[in-house]
Amino acid sequence: MKAIITVTAADTVGIIAFISSYLAQHNVNILDISQTIMQDYFVMIMLIDFEKSDIPFDRLQTGLKAEGESRNVVIRVQREDIFNAMHRI
Repeated sequence: MKAIITVTAADTVGIIAFISSYLAQHNVNILDISQTIMQDYFVMIMLIDFEKSDIPFDRLQTGLKAEGESRNVVIRVQREDIFNAMHRI
């Protein structure tokens, strides 16, 4: 299954590193990534495949959210099908 991760934060060193490390620890594959700096803000969107993850989706979701909060980074994780349904016109 695939999911979309969105990340927003004040730009600091290591945001991509800590998120990608967390995903790798749980055997989650990053399929695509786009990031930019908008003035002083870091913004990133990732498409991931969590089919082989060693933890269920809800634990991945809450774990990333908690890790982000401890670093003042807002991380949201949505299943791809739900993300697509929400953005369908």
